[in-house]
This record gives sequence, C-alpha cells and structure tokens, in this order.
Amino acid sequence: MSARGTGAPRGAAKLLAVHWPLVLLLSAVAGMGFMMLYSVAGGSLDPWARAQMIRFALGLCVMLVIAMIDIRFWKLVSPLAYLGSFALLLYVEAAGHVGMGAQRWINLGFIVLQPSEMMKISLVMVLAAYYARLDPGKVSRPLWMVPPLALILAPVALVMTQPDLGTSIMLLAGGAAVMFLAGVSIWYFATAAAAAAGLVTLVLRSRGTDWQLLRDYQFNRIDTFLDPGRDPLGTGYHITQAKIALGSGGLAGRGFMQGTQSRLNFLPEKHTDFIFTTLAEEFGFLGTLALLILFTLVILFCVQSAIANRDRFGALLTGGIGATFFLFFAVNMAMVMGLMPVVGVPLPLVSYGGSAMLVLLAAFGLAQSAHVHRPRERG
Repeated sequence: MSARGTGAPRGAAKLLAVHWPLVLLLSAVAGMGFMMLYSVAGGSLDPWARAQMIRFALGLCVMLVIAMIDIRFWKLVSPLAYLGSFALLLYVEAAGHVGMGAQRWINLGFIVLQPSEMMKISLVMVLAAYYARLDPGKVSRPLWMVPPLALILAPVALVMTQPDLGTSIMLLAGGAAVMFLAGVSIWYFATAAAAAAGLVTLVLRSRGTDWQLLRDYQFNRIDTFLDPGRDPLGTGYHITQAKIALGSGGLAGRGFMQGTQSRLNFLPEKHTDFIFTTLAEEFGFLGTLALLILFTLVILFCVQSAIANRDRFGALLTGGIGATFFLFFAVNMAMVMGLMPVVGVPLPLVSYGGSAMLVLLAAFGLAQSAHVHRPRERG
C-alpha cells in the first residue's frame, strides 16, 4: 500500500507531521556536545564548538528537506545511494586523503568527507529496499541470503584495507540488524557467531606469521584491551587516562570546565573519540546518565515508529537507523570504559566531526520521511 491515497499529509502539512520531539532530542544531544567542545578548548568556541554548531544547523536543514520527500523516492534511489557510496570507497582506496596513518578521507576543501560514514546509512537503505521487495517466505532461504551478504561484505572488505576496524564492525553489525529485523532465521546468526569465534581464533593465531590478518597496531590494541597496565605510557595511555577521567567525576562531577584530565591535556583525542570521558569527569554519573536517557529516548522513537509503520521499507529503514545509532554510542562508550578495544568510533552528535554528524542527521531525515509519509487510515 502506498503512502499516497492513505491520508498521508501533503504540502505544508508535512512540516506539522514531522516528529518534532525527536528534533528536540537530537538538538539536546548536540547541545551537550557543544558544551564539551567549548570546555576542552579552554572556554572558547574555536576551533571546535563553532564549526560543530554550523554543521549541526546545516544538518538539521538537510534532515527536514529529506523528511519532506516521499519515502517511496528514497526506496527508489537506495541502490544508487549504495553504489555512490561504494564508488567513493573505491576512490578513497586509490587516491584518498591520508591522516593518522590511515587512508579514509576525501578532502573537498570545505569539508573532509569520510565515505565509510555514508556507507553505514546507504547499506541500511539498500538492505531495507531489498527485503521490502522480497516475498517474506523467501527471507531465510539460502539463495536469497546471497545478495544481502554480498552487499554487506563488499564494503566491509574495502573499509578493512583503509584500515578501519571500527567501521568494519559497524557495517557488519548494522547490516546484520536489518537482516534480523527483516525476519532472517536466528539459526543463521547462531552460525555466524560460531564462525566469528573461529575467525577470532584464526586472527590471534596469525600473529607473527607470514599471513598475519591484522596490522601490528591493531594487535597492540587487543593487548592493551586485555591489560592496559602493560604499557601505561605507550599503547595503554589512552584507556588509562580515560579511566582516570571516568572515575574522578564521581556522582556530580568536578564542574563545567573543571576537568583536570582534559584541561591539562592528559586525555588524548578529548574532542573526538574520548569526549565522553570529558563529560563524565565534569558532570559525573548524573551527567552521563542524562546523556544516556537522551540516547534512549531517540532509540525509543525509532522502535515505536518502526513498529507503527505499515510500510515494510519505512519500518526496516527506521529500525536499521535506530540500530546504527545504538551501535555508535554503545561501541564508543564500551571503548572508552575499557569494555572493548579502542576502535575509533565517535560518540554520535557529541564528538567533533563533519561527516559523521551530517550523515547521521541525514539518516534521521530518512526516518522522519518514513514517519511523515507512513500509510494512514482515512478519517
């Protein structure tokens, strides 16, 4: 059933149909990010907070424009979005901008674009479109499992060569989430989990051999995860300082702009991957709880909207975006708390960064489009 002819709003009425509480939630999350970026810059809007505010304002405009466009259009262009993102990944492989030892970016002058961020969302789009068109009775048949697996593994292989283990994990998990929501049998996931355990064993056994499967620095991250104290001034420095910041915040924190770990530059990457620890040090458990509540409310919108949407593409798209958003903050928080190796995943809408913020707000524009144009009963 299409959105047209089922009571879906038209024209200016679409703006009223936008889920404005979600816009306020995203603005509140971003506002906490602006505060932290202002703090880690020593009480200055530059060099991070002002640029982040401009990007967020632009991202909100992009989100609303995307929300006004019929969800059927986004279903139609999903394969093109995927192919475009894949082409950019290929370009990065050939002539991408190198930074911090990795080749992940395209320097456009006014912004440094990371195509793997775009792939996270376009992968969700194309998988949602695939399963929306597929007969539900074929979802778990082996033959029909081949296309989605190919769609997931192709970009994962490219991203791994950059190298970017964190984004590779995000792509795998995000793709798996859409497959699960589409109704793929749980036995496939059990088999994949067993295969993953075998792969981890193989990776660890490959260390020091001619066929070593990870880079040395990636193995060092695993060593640091297992025992941060083995090299507290070297590979374990990041996580050791992060844990000090997390613990020193206590219940209510040291106070805004009073965090010693960030102000005295003990905390590395304090404006990007480790910004959560700055928040924990300055606002303590209560501040981190407030951020978690905001994140949870955003997820609840995605869950509620996906369940209520009778259009299969819109439901899978919204659910997939919600799962991707959850993976962003869950992986980042687990990383800085030492619950998993450091893999370089930013805290959504809080960490400084252009590509991640703009792509994530565009993704929520797609979720808003699914919400605005969902099939409705005629009154």
